[in-house]
Amino acid sequence: MDNPEMGEKIQKLRRHIGDRHNVLVWITLIFILALGLGFVNIVVSNLGLEEKDALLGVTFSKIYAEELGLDWKEAYLATLDDLKIKTYRLPAYWSEIEPEPEVFDFTDLDWQIDEATRHGAQVILAVGRKLPRWPECHVPKWSVGLDEELVRVRIMSMIETVIRRYASNPTVVAWQVENEPFFEFGECPKPDAAFLGQEIAAVHALDARPVVISESGELSTWVRAASLADILGISTYRIVWSRFTGYFYWPVTPRVYQQRALAASALVKKIIITELQGEPWATQPIISMPLDQQLTLMNPERLMSNVVFARKIGVSEIYLWGVEWWYWLKQQGRPQMWEAAKVLFLAPQNNVQPPALP
Repeated sequence: MDNPEMGEKIQKLRRHIGDRHNVLVWITLIFILALGLGFVNIVVSNLGLEEKDALLGVTFSKIYAEELGLDWKEAYLATLDDLKIKTYRLPAYWSEIEPEPEVFDFTDLDWQIDEATRHGAQVILAVGRKLPRWPECHVPKWSVGLDEELVRVRIMSMIETVIRRYASNPTVVAWQVENEPFFEFGECPKPDAAFLGQEIAAVHALDARPVVISESGELSTWVRAASLADILGISTYRIVWSRFTGYFYWPVTPRVYQQRALAASALVKKIIITELQGEPWATQPIISMPLDQQLTLMNPERLMSNVVFARKIGVSEIYLWGVEWWYWLKQQGRPQMWEAAKVLFLAPQNNVQPPALP
């Protein structure tokens, strides 16, 4: 039997659903249009960005080379002799140079700097507790368990010892104090701007060469580091991993970095890239990943693309990350990355004496 009241309710419900459907369609269309306009804006804003000449260097880590099972001296010499690299960022690992309290051993670091001198290269020497490569904070075993205030006294003593040792060495052109000190990453204490300021002041008191402070290029505003530094160093990563999303591209463009650099230039004399991605972002020890997976995540094409990206930012110096891995791949019969690096480092614009940092 027909029920007029029920029929009317059904019709109202259908109209309501139809109205909601239309609203959702319009919202979806507007969202797609906004995404499209945003993409067009990104493309247009980056059209015409030219690659600017930038001196290429690398970060070389003795402990990472050893972690890969390499003869670290052989690997380091190959970067000098085969790739002809002229600019390095070298970490002065506290765990290596002070194996016992107040007992310093500079044998390996001296050798690295002496070889850089012999090959006409220059060095940014990184000092402090937090330096490149996992676990980020590289502390001697004897310091574990000490009161933090006492640890800081020992850190200051170590930094002063390093600065005094190399203050008269012209191969060292700048000091990096800590590595990304405001970025909470690694097995480290929480960032402490006051203590960082004490470290920087100690370096300035002992030597006139500039101090580099580094920041995450993507996960910071750069302001805190720029306000303390003579030279701001930024990291630049294109493909990273998150436990929420897995691997993804950072959705930023060279223009974004340019705009940040313009804002930061009011605070700092110079901006460089201290860490440009040249190896895969690994969620496990890299040598435990299948080689094909490694070379899917980072390969010569992506390396070249990253360098082009960085040169469009407009910085004058770019330090690539991953040279030890390139050499390790070569030892595994996969020389693609090493050969690609040759193309980059032996290019005419890189075959010049590196300019002294201000």
